[in-house]
Amino acid sequence: MAKKTSKKAKSRSAVQTAVKKRSGAKSAARSSARKAVKAKARPTTAKTSAKKPARPKQRIAISHHREEDFKADGLRAYAKYRDLGIAAASHGLAQAHVIRLQGPCDPAEVSKLHFHDVDFQMVYVLKGWVKTYMDGQGETLMQQGSAWTQPPKIKHMILDYSDDVELLEVILPAEFRTVELKA
Repeated sequence: MAKKTSKKAKSRSAVQTAVKKRSGAKSAARSSARKAVKAKARPTTAKTSAKKPARPKQRIAISHHREEDFKADGLRAYAKYRDLGIAAASHGLAQAHVIRLQGPCDPAEVSKLHFHDVDFQMVYVLKGWVKTYMDGQGETLMQQGSAWTQPPKIKHMILDYSDDVELLEVILPAEFRTVELKA
């Protein structure tokens, strides 16, 4: 009886090995077929085959809250900005700052339709509230904890805000152009 068990074990082992070899061959064939399809899909032009220029190595940026770091030297005269050091640390890849809009809101100064020539823009309300207008979205009240993105070149404006509003804004790239429009 020991011989029968041994023969069965050997035949099972042989079958399992054969199955593994066949499925391994199929898998390898599928894998090489996928690579061939992917290779055909990519055009081989000088533009796509050239490597992207290496970006300078980013460094760590640490920013602790200090009241004296809020400066009135940003894009808007009615706002104070606290730079978080991201632009310098990322060599201009991105910018991040905390914005305090100075109250009370004066629509004649604040509510100007404009857009930013950026790749990415995100805003998060840290404190207070702000009412915005974005083309295609309309008016939206953003409160503490609200966040939104503004697609590149979307027309928008601030309509109103609380006296204590603070916003976190992240923008790519750090340097960008703002265009004011006639409403």
